[in-house]
Amino acid sequence: MEWKPDRKAKKAIYKQLAEYIEKGIADGTFPPDKPLPSERYLANEMNLNRSTVVAAYDELESNGLIERNRGSGTTISKDIWGITKKRIPSWNRYIEAGTFLPNLPVMQRIRKESVEHKIINLASGELSEDLFPINILREITSTRSYIGSLGYDHPQGSVILRNTLTKHVKQYRGIETNPSSILITSGAQQALNLVVQCLLKPGDAVAIEDPSYNYNLQIFKSAGLKVYYLPANKEGINSDDLLSLYKKHRIRMIFLNPAYQNPTGSLLNEKQRKAILEISSEHGIPVVEDDPYSLTSFTGERIPTLKSMDVHGNVLYISSLSKIVASGLRIGWIIGPKSVIERLSDAKQQIDFGHSSFTQWIANDFMESENFNSHINLLVKELEQRRNQIVRSLHLYLKDQVEFFVPQGGIHIWVKIKKDVNEIKLLEESIKRGIIYVPGSTMGSKKGFVRFTFAREDEASIDKGIKRFSEALDSL
Repeated sequence: MEWKPDRKAKKAIYKQLAEYIEKGIADGTFPPDKPLPSERYLANEMNLNRSTVVAAYDELESNGLIERNRGSGTTISKDIWGITKKRIPSWNRYIEAGTFLPNLPVMQRIRKESVEHKIINLASGELSEDLFPINILREITSTRSYIGSLGYDHPQGSVILRNTLTKHVKQYRGIETNPSSILITSGAQQALNLVVQCLLKPGDAVAIEDPSYNYNLQIFKSAGLKVYYLPANKEGINSDDLLSLYKKHRIRMIFLNPAYQNPTGSLLNEKQRKAILEISSEHGIPVVEDDPYSLTSFTGERIPTLKSMDVHGNVLYISSLSKIVASGLRIGWIIGPKSVIERLSDAKQQIDFGHSSFTQWIANDFMESENFNSHINLLVKELEQRRNQIVRSLHLYLKDQVEFFVPQGGIHIWVKIKKDVNEIKLLEESIKRGIIYVPGSTMGSKKGFVRFTFAREDEASIDKGIKRFSEALDSL
């Protein structure tokens, strides 16, 4: 046999072998009237472990392509073409063939652990339920009559909510806009997807921060984009790095999280903000500003958004209620030029026929009420207390084993582990002890970091979680 496994490929060898045999069955290399080679013969002929051949045959059998019979060996299924029974699709091949890439395995593991087991969760970027304004939202749904339509809403989202958002972003984020320049989305994640899918094409070069939340998103790779990285530290990115990247790679779009960045917690200073906008306007590069956290300043400072400083219309502004009200509402928005919003709106209609009118009604009533401002004040106070707790716990249990700077807003703290450790082993040891977090390499090119998020757990659990993490670190 001429076939040889590609040992450098990411695909498992048994899958490669199974595909080779399946192709051979289809083209007649393996005739239906003769037995297939034995497991032992294939293992020897191809210099494989017998277990690899067994796994390949198991897959072929589960897909209805072969039959194993004691005495007569392994044969091609007589019903392969569905004469007496239907053939099972080769689902694994379909799964692997899709262009929309799955989450990184470590992120799938973190999500699985957080859902299926009782564990201290310092990984999730979601607020804890006690931080949701649940009583206010219940009052809205129980005491006020819903007067909207239950049919499809306006393609860009509820006109009433977009009017409310126009006032909201002016008051809280310094942005002058109008309802026709706003698209309601299912959270910020959908907004990012729409931008990538509608405004970029395969081969386009984009710039993202390193580390960043965008680093572990597969949407960029799924879209066939070339991704280049802007080093980010406690002061954010440097505009000189952006200019250098543009000159070298002709960057088509920049994705930034300027306020209390995920994961570093950094706040991009005003000088760098102005420089980035100057580069954007000079070279015609759109900037996508992702702003989940600007309302969570612990100093009381009003954080100027890039969009509020944008005089040329170069910034697409994305935000949501997920990190400040409740993730389950699935209310996000994009603000940009009207022509862009109409393009994104058309794409959203193709995906889901527009956003839920019911949750838009709830969100609108809450944002219009006096309760919104008081809720934000209480939320910021609570997040600051949890931030203070995680800082105390890091100092208490980890002392000089780690380095970090204290963020002045947001929900994340970015911690450098001084000693060289195996990230996967450390995560596994932590999970055994009942604590989960995000390893740094999933969010950036550098190893030796972890991201702790302090919005999901109360202060006692945060303290317990950091203690367990320190025990896991000491065990390595």
